[in-house]
Amino acid sequence: MKRVMLRVAYDGTEYCGWQRQPNGITVEGILNSRLSALLGEDIEVIGASRTDAGVHARGNVCVFDTKSRIPGEKLAHALNPSLPEDITVQESCEVAADFHPRHCDCNKTYEYQIYNATFPDPLLRRYSHFLYRPLDVSAMQQAAKYLVGEHDFKSFCSVNTQVNETVRRVNYLEVLEGGIRPYGFGATGETSDGIMPRLITIRINGNGFLYNMVRIIAGTLIEVGYHKRTPKSLAESLAACDRKAAGATAPACGLTLLEIQYGKTSMFQ
Repeated sequence: MKRVMLRVAYDGTEYCGWQRQPNGITVEGILNSRLSALLGEDIEVIGASRTDAGVHARGNVCVFDTKSRIPGEKLAHALNPSLPEDITVQESCEVAADFHPRHCDCNKTYEYQIYNATFPDPLLRRYSHFLYRPLDVSAMQQAAKYLVGEHDFKSFCSVNTQVNETVRRVNYLEVLEGGIRPYGFGATGETSDGIMPRLITIRINGNGFLYNMVRIIAGTLIEVGYHKRTPKSLAESLAACDRKAAGATAPACGLTLLEIQYGKTSMFQ
């Protein structure tokens, strides 16, 4: 028996999240069924991050135990042809028998993308949150600084969170702005009302995230960008330890789990 780790990328649009459910198609359910068919065993993967319905990933991690003689590094090649086009295993390898993707120290990186323009772009609709009123990115960047470090993020998690400890460490939180010039626009790239279509990316890295934490942070930063709250108010939101003190939960479509980083010794010892 050996334990194999998979790094999985997926477009979460058509799925009811990662975690297997009795009445919906999930990423975990697809992996279980295709691995079981491939290996002739009853396989159940253990995922690192139980992403919600509509959330995407470039590097979610899961493990499973198998008696198969297929080398761990070859399993990605064997499995991918049987997976739907919106799920791909990017890497596979054998790991320590006691490695558990949720119980080991790690750092996770998420991105939340906002398409800020006069009209939506159909090619970006699955992977970004469209907002037509211009956002003050500078104010959002100032506000983000208040959330970096170790804090009690109780205000920034769903009231349905079933955890006793809500302290988490945010290593960095960036608000990045990138210009977009769609085909057919003039030399300036501006629309008729002078708005430059742009992607705004909220990138956050930390040692763990509470239920809906990243989407609530994104929703709160959007309110700062619309001057509905000040950058400094985020310090007050943290101190309140009350969900009502933070902003709305941003839609799932803009969120992508980019990467999960583990120490080599925890995976292979």
